[in-house]
Amino acid sequence: MPPGTLQTSDRFVLEVQDFQELLTALQRRGCLTVGPSLRDGHFVYDEIATTADLPVGWADEQEAGAFRLRSRGDRALFGYGVGQQSWKQFLFPPRRQLWQARREGSGWLVVAQEEEQPRFAFIGVRACDLAALEVQDRVFLKGTYQDPVYQERRARAFVVAVNCAGRTCGTCFCVSMGTGPRATRGFDLALTEVLAGGHFLVVEVGSAAGAEVLSQVPHRLAAPGEQEAADRAVAATAASMGRVLDTSGIKELLYRNYEHPRWDEVAGRCLTCGNCTMVCPTCFCHTLEDATDLTGAEAERRRRMDVCFTVDFSYLHGGSVRATPRSRYRQWLTHKLATWIDQFGCSGCVGCGRCLTWCPVAIDITEEVRAIRETEGLPKEKEHGQG
Repeated sequence: MPPGTLQTSDRFVLEVQDFQELLTALQRRGCLTVGPSLRDGHFVYDEIATTADLPVGWADEQEAGAFRLRSRGDRALFGYGVGQQSWKQFLFPPRRQLWQARREGSGWLVVAQEEEQPRFAFIGVRACDLAALEVQDRVFLKGTYQDPVYQERRARAFVVAVNCAGRTCGTCFCVSMGTGPRATRGFDLALTEVLAGGHFLVVEVGSAAGAEVLSQVPHRLAAPGEQEAADRAVAATAASMGRVLDTSGIKELLYRNYEHPRWDEVAGRCLTCGNCTMVCPTCFCHTLEDATDLTGAEAERRRRMDVCFTVDFSYLHGGSVRATPRSRYRQWLTHKLATWIDQFGCSGCVGCGRCLTWCPVAIDITEEVRAIRETEGLPKEKEHGQG
C-alpha cells in the first residue's frame, strides 16, 4: 500500500515473516530498537536488531513468588507476558549524573552537560505498561516541574504495543484497573498476534508516525475474519485474568483503615527487600548523592533509584520516619492505591502483577486489599479468623 493511503480507523495484517521489515524501517529512522529478549536464561528488555532476538517460541508461567520460562512448542513472537523489568529504565535511567562542577579560582564553574538523548523504538509494550507510561508522564511532565531528560526521551520514543492475546499471566489484574489487555491509546502501532488459522499480526495505527512507518512495510487490509480472530484472542485474555482487585472506593477504604490489624499480619511476612518497588513500572523513588574528589577541585551530584522499604529512605536527623516494616509496607500500598490518586489524579497501580511475582514471600496486593475490605470494622480476633 503506497504512502499517504493509510487510515487509522483501518486494521491491517503484517505477515509474521515481514516483521523484520518493521524493525528495519524503525532502524532507518535512527531508532534504537528495544524489546523483549532472553539473556543468560533471563527475560529482559534489551536492544534487538532482528526478529531472532525476540524470545520466539517461549512463554512465561507466573504466580505469586514464582516465575519460570517454558517452551510453547510454536513460533510465537510475543507468547509471554511481562518480566521483572519495565520500560521506565530507558526513560528515567536508574543512575544519572545531574550536574558536575569544578573549582575555578575562588569560585565554581558548572560544567555544561551536552548529551543527545537516544531515540528509542519500544517493541512489545503491553497495555498495562502503556498505562504505566501515562502515569510516569503525570509525574515527570505534568506537574509544576518537568524532568528534562525524561521529557526528551519520551518525546522521541516510538511505541509498538502488543495486545495480550489468548493467555494471561497468573498474577496480572489489568482488567480490574482498566488498563488492558487491549491497548487503546498511547501507541504508534499496536499488534495482535494470531496463531489460529495461520500466523500473522493484526496492526492498528495510533499516530501519524505509526502510519508513516507502516507505509514502508509490506502489509494489507485485514479481512473481517482476521480481525475477529484477533478480537477473540484478546477477549480470551480478558476472561482469564489471574487476579481481581475490587477498586470501588479503594482510596477511602485505605484511609479509613490506617490502623487495621492486617498491616501487622503482612509485616510479619514482609522482608522489606524492596523487590515490589524495583519491578513496579510506576515507582519513581530516588535519592541524591553528592561527592567531591580528594583534592576538593571537582564536585558532582548523582541521582540513583531507591526504594521506600529501606530504613534510610525516610531517615531525617534523629531517626527514620518509618522505622518498622508495618509502616513501610503500609506507606507503599496506601500510596500506590490511595494517596497517589490525590497526588497525581490516577492510581499508581496498573495491574501488571510484577509485585506479586517477584515478592520472595508471595505477598499479594490484591489479597491484602480484599482482606482489609472483608474484615473492616471487625474485632481483631475475628480479623485473624479466631472468633
